[in-house]
Amino acid sequence: MGLDGARSHDERTTATPRTPMPHPRPPARVPFDLAAWASAPRPEADPGVFRQDHRQLDPDRAEAAKVATWPLLLRAGLNAVVGWLAFVYGTQLALRVIVLTVWVDHPSSTAVTVVGLSVNALVLAVVIKVFGRMGRWPEVWRRYALPLLSRTVTEEVPATEEEQSEAARQRDPWAVLRQGGAGVAARRLDGEAVGDVDYVRIRRAWESAQADPAFLPAFVEQVSLRGAAAFAHPSEARELPGRAERHDLLLGQVRLGTAQDVPKNPLTHRSAGFALDPVVLGTSLLAVGPAGTGKTARLARPVAEALCLQALAGTACAVVIGAADADLGPDAWYDVVIAPGDPASRYGLDLYGAAQDPDEAAARLAEALLPDELTARAETARTALQQMVGPFHAAFGRYPGVRELRALLAGEPDSLEALVKGLRAAERLGSFERDLEHREHQRGRADDPGALLADRLALLDRPAFEGAFATDGTGRPPFAMRVLDHPLRVRVKLPERSHPEAARMLSRLLVGQFVQAAGSRGDRSLFAGLVVDDASAALDAGIVRGLQRLRGANAGVVLLLRTLVDLPEALRAPLFGAVGCRAAFPGIAPWDGKLFSEAWGTHLVRETAVTLAPDTSGGIVRRAGRLGRKALSGTTAQTESVTTREVERLRWSPSDLAHALPAGHAVVSLTAVSGEQVPPLLVDLRG
Repeated sequence: MGLDGARSHDERTTATPRTPMPHPRPPARVPFDLAAWASAPRPEADPGVFRQDHRQLDPDRAEAAKVATWPLLLRAGLNAVVGWLAFVYGTQLALRVIVLTVWVDHPSSTAVTVVGLSVNALVLAVVIKVFGRMGRWPEVWRRYALPLLSRTVTEEVPATEEEQSEAARQRDPWAVLRQGGAGVAARRLDGEAVGDVDYVRIRRAWESAQADPAFLPAFVEQVSLRGAAAFAHPSEARELPGRAERHDLLLGQVRLGTAQDVPKNPLTHRSAGFALDPVVLGTSLLAVGPAGTGKTARLARPVAEALCLQALAGTACAVVIGAADADLGPDAWYDVVIAPGDPASRYGLDLYGAAQDPDEAAARLAEALLPDELTARAETARTALQQMVGPFHAAFGRYPGVRELRALLAGEPDSLEALVKGLRAAERLGSFERDLEHREHQRGRADDPGALLADRLALLDRPAFEGAFATDGTGRPPFAMRVLDHPLRVRVKLPERSHPEAARMLSRLLVGQFVQAAGSRGDRSLFAGLVVDDASAALDAGIVRGLQRLRGANAGVVLLLRTLVDLPEALRAPLFGAVGCRAAFPGIAPWDGKLFSEAWGTHLVRETAVTLAPDTSGGIVRRAGRLGRKALSGTTAQTESVTTREVERLRWSPSDLAHALPAGHAVVSLTAVSGEQVPPLLVDLRG
């Protein structure tokens, strides 16, 4: 119970007012140790493993580690005792056999010594080989003796001066600057508090300067002048307020939880930190689970936090879409916050995405305006919108606003007359005369798509959206999706409560614009990441096809769904094929789990079957004994046969996904941009 809830309870149960307790202060942040963080080991690992300070797991040792400590030590001790007895008596026996068979009458002392040592060594080798294997002596040595010996040697033997200097060089985060001729910049950075965002940003600028030696003086000058704030993000922000997750910005990873130590998980991931990075997000991720299972808090928000940090470091751009009340981070995380329907919003939205081609802009807008049940009319609606947007752009040099476009599609005479005059003034009437005539012929017909589009645009032509979609410069500054080659952080708050259908249209429009803009970028050095908190209204066939093109464009999308039933049935299987990463949260419906189960396929498992049958072996004595046992105990003697075979089984069955997942967990499969795949992992996302 929170503090406010506890206070309300006290006020209801007692008449004596209590002094409100002060809110506890947040714990002070531990000073960041840049040298330790930068020099931490990051071994190569499979996708999904948080590599910072990760320890590689030997599969053989992992299997041996399943044996508990005391049984392992007891078995090793018993084998040592038996091995010692075998060595003593075996040596005596071997020497006695040699004396009785091949021993000479008067051997020299040297021969006696050589024979004795040889026999001892041979018997000792056999004993160690046989009893060491049965007693698992190598595992005892690796697990207990070797760490103790290593720690003892490290404490007793001081490091040499060369070793100390090498260790200091490895812990120097600015060693590359000193070696590259930027010692002045390195000395300036030595005296400042540098965070991981600053370090990655400055290292990236250094790599750019190394590409052209002419930039080296400018790099040194900038760092000498501004120190750790050099090459800062345009917002001058160097950290995110309220940052909560564990990040490794050198690799772009965010740690979400821990892969569980269960047989279903591969050995390489068991008990390892689970992380996401642009390498796997570049194939896009689909997460399905009911409300309240942690999709937003344990997946969407950490990924949004990671993308915003990477944007501050100059390696990514982030677009985060969700309801106004969705917990996707405070507004201070973002450079641009767009809230259609909120008068206090500082930024508007460009419905055309600043597209250079009017036909392309009109096609995307038409697909976004139509609801799912009217997608069959998408082609005619797209043509009708192009017949209005193209002439308007040619006449006035800009795209029409919502009210202007609605009037043109509805066929209002004043709007059409103004458009014709504008085309005459621009000397472009001949190019679009046929389009205008075609729209005039369709006006008033029962199947006129213009009337349908005008009705749909009416949902955006509301007083609450005044100035949010202006194209003539009179409204709020519009955000266009074409700026994905800059390290921007964008948050779009959709009015799902006040204008749900308008929110659905805007969601579909924004996702479509992102897919188009990310795939057509000229500069793809930044990772373009999109997070959609509720993507049920944001997907159509065109967007699903576009997701596959993002893999080669250094971009990716994180889509969250409550259930796949919210999507048209024709989109469900193509969506599973278009994304490379899939996550199932607890409580999904069995029909949703069926798609996950089919996508993850089967694997070979070793299955053991035990068969019991009445024992009929033996002669008269054994049979008589079994009859007596049955008469006394009432049970029949049985034989047991064990059969082991390899069979194909589903990695995760629909029933397991629907009913067996514990709270706070998820089953996640990953695919890297390079094509490397990780089978579904059971991950604890609670820490």
